[in-house]
Amino acid sequence: MRDEMRFLERVQHELREVRWATPEELRQRAARRRRHAVVGAAIAVVMVAAFSAVVTKRLSAPPPPPSLPVAAPLAAPTVAAAPAAEIPREALVQPDDLSARTEPPLGRTGLGEPVQVDPMLLACHQEQGRAADWELSRYSRSQTLLRSQGGRSAPGLAELLFSQDVYRLTPQVADRIVVRIDALLTPCASWLSRGEAIWGDDVAAVEAEHRWEVTDRDFVGDQAMMIEHRVTEVRNLETGESRRQDHLDRIAVVRVGDLVTVMGLGPDGTARELRRLAAVAAKRLCTAANPPC
Repeated sequence: MRDEMRFLERVQHELREVRWATPEELRQRAARRRRHAVVGAAIAVVMVAAFSAVVTKRLSAPPPPPSLPVAAPLAAPTVAAAPAAEIPREALVQPDDLSARTEPPLGRTGLGEPVQVDPMLLACHQEQGRAADWELSRYSRSQTLLRSQGGRSAPGLAELLFSQDVYRLTPQVADRIVVRIDALLTPCASWLSRGEAIWGDDVAAVEAEHRWEVTDRDFVGDQAMMIEHRVTEVRNLETGESRRQDHLDRIAVVRVGDLVTVMGLGPDGTARELRRLAAVAAKRLCTAANPPC
């Protein structure tokens, strides 16, 4: 599960480091651009006038040649519109699409980012000695939506409502992305991870049972997957004591053309709400997908 709070802190730190131009600096930049534009236009006019004088002088000396039939003008070549590249903000789920009020979106864009479904999947493969990695995207745009503070006098702990990553892929990667995700999930249908965790008042070596399952497919868009990641049991390796767990993450993956999105809800999210937002996401991806819907 993504560390959303660490991401939020990084965004806030970066925003504090931004230096915004003062109004006076903006006016000076605009004045310089206008001067450059005027000088460029004047140079263009002088060059056109000089060229016209030379052409007139050269054409006035010899007699005009015999008139020839005028050929029909060639049709201008048709230039196909360039396919969309960067992912516009409008292609993402909007705050108004959620059933709860949110704070303004926290987002970022990227180039060549991995199409990450669940970071724990790679850990599963590595512990089994398997070589695995995510497919790479061309462009990406991510967002995190937090629950609105609702005008509280003192801000409380931020609560995650929704997270979304949208990736633009090459045609070859887009065609195989779902197959690749299936290949990552299969060896990790049931996996025991080992590490340390707080157990009572101590830190103990523990073993946790993870399960990944695809619960639905192709319910929206060109391709779609609903994935559930559960942690069902944790066992203390020092005492042998076991505890049942009820940890569940739901992940929706939707592909439309060369765009794929990976989405998840906060702790209170339901499968029904995530499925609804997956349908909303598919419609919004259509505005920027190649080929268009």
